[in-house]
Amino acid sequence: MDLHLTGKTAIVTGASKGIGLAITQALAREGATVVAGARTTTTDLSDLAARTTVHPVAVDLTSPDGPARLVDTAVAAHGGLDILVNNVGAVRPRTGGFLTVTDDDWTTTLTINFLSAVRTTRAALPHLLARGAGAIVTVNSVNARLPDPLVIDYSAAKAALGSFSKSLSKEVAAHGVRVTTVSPGPVATGLWLGTGGVAATVAEAAGANPEDVARTAAGQSATGRFTRPEEVADLVVFLAGDRAANLTGADVTIDGGLITTL
Repeated sequence: MDLHLTGKTAIVTGASKGIGLAITQALAREGATVVAGARTTTTDLSDLAARTTVHPVAVDLTSPDGPARLVDTAVAAHGGLDILVNNVGAVRPRTGGFLTVTDDDWTTTLTINFLSAVRTTRAALPHLLARGAGAIVTVNSVNARLPDPLVIDYSAAKAALGSFSKSLSKEVAAHGVRVTTVSPGPVATGLWLGTGGVAATVAEAAGANPEDVARTAAGQSATGRFTRPEEVADLVVFLAGDRAANLTGADVTIDGGLITTL
């Protein structure tokens, strides 16, 4: 299926690894020019840039001016913008409970998981409106609808992100800009499975084995496995293209059946 992305210019935040890298790869494979924003440029991202239409930009998206600098760089280099993928995010399990989560912890979590998307969207939206068409796809989380005390601040930030995206979709749809979100459950990336990831952090606190923690988490879904980053990327790329031209304000869950309610 041709997703009609050839020649489009896209920005992906948090593009150096995990879901962000998979999205960047998928967009480039469909013919888009991708400006890949990340704090550091990994070897994987550099290798991808060397053989595709991917252009890494080193930027701290948690700084107040970082998102605007990323958008300005993309527009200056490529003459405009068609797609924004808000992907950057981070989570830290709060194994000591709510009372151990400080104001600084809350600020850090809200900044990277919510404000970074708000700021990047604010910088990108005028360019999408100027073209009279475009797509904003934001990677959210099942925790927006599945609050968990282990990630209490992350869940709150993701709930805010979902509400923001839905509200914005109503404002800009008549101007040709579509706004959607994708909400994965646990994904097989370093965020969950890497050194210092969710499984390792929970295991250390509980005196357990990280592999057992991950296996238990996977077993909570109907499919019994983690989602692969490429599966999330395929969904994001579909939503970014005009095959989904009348789809806006929607949240698409990809969690292997983890959420069991309607």
